[in-house]
Formats: sequence, C-alpha cells, structure tokens
Amino acid sequence: MTFLALASYFKGNRFLERLKAEGCTVYLLTVESALKEAWARHACDDVFAVNNFHDRRGLVNAVAYLMRARQIDRIVALDDFDIEVAAHLREHFRMTDTGHGDSQARLFRDKLAMRTKARELGIRIPEFCPLFHHDAVREFLARVPGPWLVKPRSEASAAGIRKLHTADEVWRRVEELGDEQSFHLIEKMVPGDLFHVDSLTADGEVVFAEVNAYWRPLLDVYQGGGIYATRTFPRDRPEGAALREANARVLEGFGLGWGASHTEFMRAHADGEVYFIETSARVGGANTAEMVEHAAGVNLWSEWAKLETVRPTGPRGAHPAYSLPPLKQRYGGVVTSLARQERPDTSSFDDPEIVYRLDMKHHVGFVVAADSPRRVEELLTRYMDRIARDYHAALPAADKVSH
Repeated sequence: MTFLALASYFKGNRFLERLKAEGCTVYLLTVESALKEAWARHACDDVFAVNNFHDRRGLVNAVAYLMRARQIDRIVALDDFDIEVAAHLREHFRMTDTGHGDSQARLFRDKLAMRTKARELGIRIPEFCPLFHHDAVREFLARVPGPWLVKPRSEASAAGIRKLHTADEVWRRVEELGDEQSFHLIEKMVPGDLFHVDSLTADGEVVFAEVNAYWRPLLDVYQGGGIYATRTFPRDRPEGAALREANARVLEGFGLGWGASHTEFMRAHADGEVYFIETSARVGGANTAEMVEHAAGVNLWSEWAKLETVRPTGPRGAHPAYSLPPLKQRYGGVVTSLARQERPDTSSFDDPEIVYRLDMKHHVGFVVAADSPRRVEELLTRYMDRIARDYHAALPAADKVSH
C-alpha cells in the first residue's frame, strides 16, 4: 500500500520506519517550517511541504497534484492538529473507508463533540455547556457551582483554558471571545488526580492500554509554569482497572476502530469517581511513547503503523490477525522542563535507569525505566528538585512539551 503521512510538527519517525519495513510506499507531507527537521528520510519515498495546513483548499490542490502521478491508499495524520485535516482530505478524495471522515474525526479533536458523545454513552463527564446561547450559559452558571473552565474546543492539552471563579469573570471572558464564542465551551472544574491511558485499538477493540499518572494536572504546569512529569501507574492498583475500563468504553463507543490513542481522565478528590476529560486518535507527546516502550515493551508509533497496514476496507474481521509484541512489566517515567540554558549539560545525571535524554534547545528532560514504581518515583522526585534548582526557566511549558 501507499501512505501519505501528514505532519505539521516533527514527530512520528518510528511510524514511517515501520511502514517502510512492512513494504509500504511512504510519502511525507509536512509544512515548510518543519521541512529541515531530522525526518526519517530513509523511510520515505519522497517528502513534500506546503506553506501551512490551514489553507484547506490549497492543501486539497497540493494533494490532488501529487495524486496525478501517485496512487494514495491511506492518509494518516501524525499530529493532533492534523487529524481534522486528514479527515477533510479523506472526504474530498472519498477515502473514508480507510479512516475517519469529518464527523468521526471531530470525536477525537472537538471537546464539545467528545462530551456530547460521552453523555450519550453514559460516560461520566464534568458538567458542561456550549457557549452558543447566553440564556443556557446563565442557567448553567446558576445551577453548577464554580470554579469553571472555559476551554477551546479544538486545542491540545491545556492551551487556551481559562479558570474562572465568578459569573462576572465568565461573562468578561465570553465578551473577549467575540465571534470565537462558539468555538469554546464552559465546564465545571473537577479537582483531582489526572491520568492518561495510552492505548492501541484493533478492529474496534482495545488490545493494549497502559495507565499513566501525571505528577501535576497539565493546567497547573501549562499556565503556572513548572516541571512536567508523568509515570506508569502501578498495574495492580484497583484504580488502574477502573481507568482501563473507562478508556475502553470511550474508544469503543467513539468508534476509533484502528490505531493509537491518548485519553485523559480525572479521578475526583471529592467523590473518587473517574471523569472523562478528552481523547485523541494519535500517540501522546512529551516522550510518552518512549516511556511506554521501555516500561511495557510496546512502541506505540510502530504498532500504530502496523495496525494501519492491516486496517481493512471491507467488513470487520476481513483482515490479517494483529498481535502485540512480547510485553514487559517494568515501570517508566518522564520529566521535562524549559531550561535557562540553550543546550543544557546533563552529564551529571548518570543513573543507569535513564533510557532517553531530550535533545531540544532550551529544554531538559529524561525518560527513566526501572523494575519498581518506587524507584521511578524516587528518580523523578530527585530530578525535579535538581531541574528546578539548576535548569528550570520560569515560563509556561510549551504546548508540544505538555502534551
């Protein structure tokens, strides 16, 4: 098969390499600002770039031009922001039997679509209201106690979210949004512990799910500055089973079908219940893939590519069997921060549990793996203290780091 991979941000080399290893023809379409990144060009039959992915008509024209001389069988989005772009292209070229079209893709990008579908499925979610009809917003504010979060419907992570405590603050924010109001929603803030479940789905069923726990809620990291950290949640804890069950309800109910997903849940401090926050149809960022690979033995990028090669165009079940690689039972963790130094010297971090070092200007970060969750907690705690003292830049973490 021939794949066209869309990537407006540098990521997904393992995906491209696995496609090539499976005997596929691979074309990469990126944006000009990312063209000089260290793409796995050895795995690509050709690499193309456009100015941006925002000009939908221009993008359709560019892909149509490529297709004059090339047969494209699959279009795949590697970044969260490209999911709706890929869906738009599939709709235009009538390729929706090979992936999500516009409406289906919204369930994995649009927070309002996610919440509406979750409510339909009976999945527990924070109370919410779209910002369409002001009387409905007034009723929501009168009925649901604050604080509240006003969220963009199609941003990633905590980008653009405002925490508000009074109705007057809400209405000032609504007024600021102007014509952007309909692209936002308001929901009750549910204080709690934030988790992410990183998983693979084949033929409509979740076949792999790893539960991970953020050190701090992303809203605190993104808006307050600070150090990002996450780690494998102990697999024998009953909370993990509840999160895996909730994840399966979301992904199977939303119809992911095939591929990778990063899904977030809040375990509320008040009632101990699990609330669905958001999902996606891609691999989680901030070195989540490296953490999961060293903890569980599954590279999410590589296995997602394999799933795309066996995704059928006919009825369910009409495809080669998919099986996971052998699983590990280790534990992993990630710590990442903006750094004051352009190229931080991290040679003094020499623990053998370090399996990956972040190589990015003005950033410092590590992935660690150990046989026990206690050792991971110990390392992350120590590293966060050292990073805060010696490296940390007191600025909000970049979106691509926090997500």
